[in-house]
Parts: sequence; structure tokens; C-alpha cells
Amino acid sequence: MKPITKSSKLASVCYDIRGPVLEKARQMEEDGHKIIKLNIGNLAVFGLEPPDEIVQDMIRNLPNAAGYTDSKGLFAPRKAIVHYCQEKNISGVAVDDVYLGNGASELIVMAFNALLNDGDEVLIPAPDYPLYTAAVALSSGKPVHYLCDEANEWYPDLDDIRAKITPRTKAIVVINPNNPTGALYPDSILQGIVDIAREHQLMVFADEIYDKTLFDGHTHTSIASLADDVFFLTFNGLSKNYRSCGYRAGWMVVSGEKKHAADYIEGLNMLASMRLCANTPGQLAIQTALGGHQSIKELVAPGGRLCRQRDLAYELLSKIPGVSVVKPKAALYMFVRLDAKIYPIADDQQFAYELLAEEKVLIVQGTGFNWEHPDHFRLVFLPNSDDLAEAIGRIARFLENYRKRHA
Repeated sequence: MKPITKSSKLASVCYDIRGPVLEKARQMEEDGHKIIKLNIGNLAVFGLEPPDEIVQDMIRNLPNAAGYTDSKGLFAPRKAIVHYCQEKNISGVAVDDVYLGNGASELIVMAFNALLNDGDEVLIPAPDYPLYTAAVALSSGKPVHYLCDEANEWYPDLDDIRAKITPRTKAIVVINPNNPTGALYPDSILQGIVDIAREHQLMVFADEIYDKTLFDGHTHTSIASLADDVFFLTFNGLSKNYRSCGYRAGWMVVSGEKKHAADYIEGLNMLASMRLCANTPGQLAIQTALGGHQSIKELVAPGGRLCRQRDLAYELLSKIPGVSVVKPKAALYMFVRLDAKIYPIADDQQFAYELLAEEKVLIVQGTGFNWEHPDHFRLVFLPNSDDLAEAIGRIARFLENYRKRHA
């Protein structure tokens, strides 16, 4: 038979968070090895469970969850999201501006599908969450990466953004709080991005999935709250703040200058209808989550589990020769830098393979986040303190041997 090949659209798509190194880890597990996984922010596998009131509310409502809902979602959770937007000072949001999805990821892909023609460009941060680069490419667009500056708390470089705008640029992606760096952007940076978007008539895609996972008393500003004359799409959901990854309960909010986006919004409505609706049980968790006790606050407070683990990971990594990391202000990750003079890494995926083979620790290499230099990796600090200390101890031992081999 003639070979059946994958679409050429996939040639520039990668998602190394669940990529080849993970496949190698699965093979090793099948052979009986125990792997410490620091590759993905899947909270439940580390014993971080969703709030009980969410679980109970879903159980009670499950008998009535077998039917399709409105293509945008149930009224009650969408109304709860409108109230949440008001709390975040995002003005002018009505129930009809809220779309529920099978996680924010589905809605991100849908939003790019509705927007992009062949060769249209989207500005995406580097390092990025790789879904954005993949979704733009799959939508026949061109991902263009703007730099985030490690020397300046991983904040977006506004001059680099300006330099990369062309007549084909349609939108800017802002991931705040940031995955993979843990950065939290100040209002001055957000306002700078808004000013650029206004000047060049660009949409802003705002990923705010970690907006409650904040450390050291920091607060989060929604970029859509800073203007009403720019068109914003804001993405959020229950997966991280409410430890409910598997519920696939996410949302997208349309706000700002909507008048001139009527045709695009019609496209969003068409795509929302084509997928019929988001899963109903996940929708049923949203209103209870947003209106209930915000248990994430205890986890991120001084002495809380996530804060303790962040502090421990930062302390242990900082002690390793040639290793540096910007301490995260938010989210669940650290983007760890390896001094190229001490660790002359040519292929960071091979580096990740070697770490896995020698020490049974799974990380994601920096190039998996569209960072062009093979000198970083992302570490998830979700394991409990004992497992985290064990994992970083193994990384330190591996790096010690690596230094000796390449001295």
C-alpha cells in the first residue's frame, strides 16, 4: 500500500512537554524504572487535589449533564465569569462575550483558526508555551518570537516586539503569569504592550491561567483591564488555580474594541457551534470554583506547600556550580540556566535524554519552549519536598559528572 503520511502542516509543530524524551521515560517505566517527572504541571499526580466543593457539585449535577449545552456554554458559569471579569476590572463584558471550552487550549486553537490566513504573523514570547507556536502554524500562520529578557526578570522586551512587527502581524500573545519562566509582569510592561497593540491595530491574546498562583504577596493585573480601545481575548480556566487539569474546564473572554471585530466574532461563533459544546461536567464546576473558598491562597502563602517547594527548588538549584535561575513570582515552573562555558551543550534534547538515562529524572529542554539556545531547561516544582530534593540532588550529581566529562 501507498504510505499514509502526516500533514505537511505538522512539519513545524512540536510539543516537547509530551515529546520524544517523555516517550523514552515511558519505555523505561515499562522496564521497571521509577522516574521522577519534573516535565509537566499535572497537579493531581502530585497529590494536589481540587477543592472538595467542586467535586461534590459535579457529582450532584452529573445526572443532568448528559445533554449538549449552548455552543458557548451554560449560562450560570458564564455569568460567574462575567462577575470575575468585573473583579479583575475588565469592563464591558457580557455573558455573550464568554466562551467555555474543553480547557483553555481548545479555545486558543479555535481563536487562531478563526483569525489567520496563510502567512499572517503572530508575535509570541520566547520562551513560550509551545501550544501557541503550534496553534499558529496549524492555522497556516507564521509564529514570530519576541524576546523575554532573563536579565530583567524575564519581562518582554518591548523594543524587540516593535522591531518584529510587519504589515502581516495580526496579534500579540501575552502569557502572564508566565509559563515557563514564572515571571509576573508589572503594569508598566503590560501598558507598553497595550500601547504597541493600539498603535499597530493588533489583537492581544492574554493567557492568564495562573492568575491566582502568585507568591510573596504579588498581585496580578489583567492586561484587558488597561484599555477599552484594543481588542482582547483573555484565556483562563480551572486547571491550575483549582488543581482540576482533567476536568478540561476553560474559558475565553472577548473584550475591548469589539465593534470592528464583528466579522471575526462571527467566525468564533461558527467554530464554537461546530464543536457543539464543551463537556458539560467541566462547565458545572466553574461557578462553584469561582464563588467558593479560594484554597490556592493557602498553597502559595509563606509556609504553604507550593511556596515551600518553590523556595526549596530555588535554593538547591542556586547552589549548583554554573546554574542560575530567576526566582519565580508566580506559576509552577522555573526556567533554569546552565552556564555555556561550564556546560557546553550542543543538543539540549540529548542532554535531557542523558539526564533521564543516568539519573531517572525527566525535565523538558529549553528549545522545547522555542528558546533558541541549548542552555536552559524547565523544572516543575510540584513534587513534595522530599521528592523534589531527591530530584535536584540527582540533577546536581549529573551536572557534576557532566562538568568532569567536559572539563
